[in-house]
Amino acid sequence: MRWLVISLLLCASHVGAQTRSDIVILGEAHDNPTHHAAQARIVAELAPRAVVFEMLTEEQAARIPKQRLDEQSLEELLEWASTGWPDFSLYYPIFEAAEGAAIYGAAVPRDVARAAMASGADEAFGEDAERFGLLDPLPEQEQSDREQLQREAHCGALPEEMLPVMVSIQRLRDAVLARSALRALEETGGQVVVITGNGHARADWGVPAVISRAAPDILVTTFGQSEDGQVPPGRFDRVFDAPAPEREDPCLAFR
Repeated sequence: MRWLVISLLLCASHVGAQTRSDIVILGEAHDNPTHHAAQARIVAELAPRAVVFEMLTEEQAARIPKQRLDEQSLEELLEWASTGWPDFSLYYPIFEAAEGAAIYGAAVPRDVARAAMASGADEAFGEDAERFGLLDPLPEQEQSDREQLQREAHCGALPEEMLPVMVSIQRLRDAVLARSALRALEETGGQVVVITGNGHARADWGVPAVISRAAPDILVTTFGQSEDGQVPPGRFDRVFDAPAPEREDPCLAFR
């Protein structure tokens, strides 16, 4: 396993020379420490003008001072323990690497996500929903594939009628991430790095596809991160591999 870690970090350390895109999207498995170490190394190498975090709301990001805080202070400032994301120590090295960069939040707040379940993703997104593709139905096969991924992600525990709703929420999150990345690019002049899960980073239907629709002239590069050679679903410009951490069966929570 050790060679996988070395290979991943060596690849990550040479990304900057190859990446001239306006927006660089870095995927992850949220609880994989090696994935976050790679993200931190890439951010340090690229030295972007802005970093967009899927894990932060706009309100949380606005709290962060220009002078970066120590780990404990930043964790407390962001009230990270209440967010439901993995331990802050996994993410803090990315904040350290982003010293000097503007930090943007692109999380969909829980109350907005709940409202979207009833009103629809386009209503929750607001202005420009059409530009970001939220008014268009998905192709039949893509809709089916997305519902199957939601079925698997929730270990078959969701009622079938909830699957289209979960797909809609996923599309809302993609659109919010894309909007935040484009806003960061416009406000800072770029380069922008987006920290997000592999599902959002995939080029075929995730954030890159939404950006391509909303702003076709923007150059996007997307990196996925796999575990033990198991490439995540979707298309990426490049995939880094790393060992999977020890973790409990995620389906235990649904039993």
